[in-house]
Order: sequence, then structure tokens, then C-alpha cells
Amino acid sequence: MYYRERIEKMSLASEKLRKEFAANDAIRDAGLTTPECIMRFDDIAYGDHFQQKLDVYRPKNLSGKLPVVVSVHGGGWVYGDKELYQYYTMDIAKRGFAVVNFSYRLAPETKYPAQLEDVNSVFLWVKANAEKYGLDTERLFAIGDSAGAHLLGLYCNICTNPDYAKLYKLKEVGPLPQAVSFACGVYSISIENMQGDNERMLDLATELLPIEMNNQSLQMIDVTKHLTPDFPPTFVFTCTGDFMQPQAELLQNALRIKKVPHVLRFYADAKGDLGHVFHIDIRSKKAIICNDEQCNFFMKISSGVF
Repeated sequence: MYYRERIEKMSLASEKLRKEFAANDAIRDAGLTTPECIMRFDDIAYGDHFQQKLDVYRPKNLSGKLPVVVSVHGGGWVYGDKELYQYYTMDIAKRGFAVVNFSYRLAPETKYPAQLEDVNSVFLWVKANAEKYGLDTERLFAIGDSAGAHLLGLYCNICTNPDYAKLYKLKEVGPLPQAVSFACGVYSISIENMQGDNERMLDLATELLPIEMNNQSLQMIDVTKHLTPDFPPTFVFTCTGDFMQPQAELLQNALRIKKVPHVLRFYADAKGDLGHVFHIDIRSKKAIICNDEQCNFFMKISSGVF
């Protein structure tokens, strides 16, 4: 009954979210352009589907191999692409990184695990193209927000949990990031803990999954259920107005149990109006602080001083 009721909401949930997010993103990015200091390589295909495209951004003043950040965009699994994340990820590149910003196949038009397969394909692309684009795969990091944080968490699970990886038909698993950063993400999914403000995520999970949504099928896409001690060091953050805020503590508890090195940051401002994925707004003072801190976390992990 629960599942059948949500089937009726499927197209409405995606359509509503896409309209809401598109309007907000247009306001956020109005007037932004490519920084003069950034060199960009655009629309590189990593697969045959029209959504399987990526960009690479590098600071013009730095040569040779650079530490790499792979960005997995959010959007409730049904929205988003690399164009909507270009200014945020170029801003990350300005901090001394080569950044890979990519689009993946979206639900409900394409069902899970296509999205996870695309994340894996991009990491394999980074490995195969390291020399061409000056990518230091010994210093490989990744960031993901909202549904992108969820997909990145699942990717780290297939890299570090052989039993979980067996659930997928992957010919090869990509390289494991040295450290990851998760922003305002969804990590522990069940019908019980997705009620109230998070109930929309259940509607979107119905869009994502190719089978009936129930607690058993949701367990397969629960990041916390498949963590091992080999999960990479993790920077987790949320904020005052993040509707997914309780999820950060659920992930932290799982990381603590498995003794995975991690940091949890909670961001607020005087007005208390920071919202979901606030860090993408590169003109925000709190976003600048947050993005500095997650990049500093990566470099501390890389240098072994964390």
C-alpha cells in the first residue's frame, strides 16, 4: 500500500523538484562567468549516453600534475548536471586542484544503479586520463552534496566492501579517493527515518529504484549499512536550514563505529538562514569558509597531518 500510494506521485515529485531547483539555481548563478585564472576542457564523453559528459578545470598558473577533486552533483537523483555546478567546481579549482565536474544519467528516465555506474565510470576515466590532463591520482579526492553525497558514499562502499561490490555487475571498480567530503547528504534511508521534512526523499527514492520501494530494497542504497573500516577519511557538513540535517549525525555515528577518521562541521550565520547545499553559492561568506575547510581537510589527509 505504501509503495502504491507513492507511485501516483512519481512524475509529480520529479517535475516539482526540477522546477524549484532550476529557479533557485538561476538566481544563485546570475552574472557568474568563467574566471580568467581557470583553464577548462569541456564536454568530454565518458560514455555513450548524452548525459555522460564531463569537464576538467585547472588553474592556469599551475603546471604538471595537480591533486584531483571529483565532484558528484546533487539534485535528488532526478535533477542537475555539470553546467549547474561549473562555477562552484571552478571555484574549488582556484584553490590549487584539477577538478572533474560531470553529469550522470538521471532518474526516473534511467533507473538505479545507472547513477552509481556512472560515478564509477568517471573515476575509471580519471585513472585512464591522468597523464593527458595532469591529474595526480595519488592525491585523489571527491566531493558530493545531497543525492551526490549519497552516490559518492555508495561508490566508496563498492571500493572498500567486496561483499557489497558483488551486488553490482561492474567489470572494474575505479580508484578509491584518499579522502571525501559530504555536504547536506542522505546516507541512511528507511521508511521510518525519512518521515516529516525528509518524506520527499522517499518519493524521489521511488523514482530512483527499479524495484518496489521497501525497507529491504532501501537497505541496498543505505550508505551506513555497508561501511567498513577501510572507508576513506571523511569531512561531513550540514547547516542550520538543511532539511537533511539529521542525516549528518547518522553518518557520523556509523563512521565512529567503524573507526573511520572523520570531521563533522555544522555551519550557521547570525541570521540562521543557511539552506540546503549553501556551499555552492560561491558569493556567500559561509560558503567560502566551508569550501576552504573541506579543501584544507583534503590537503591535511594527503600530507598525513590529520
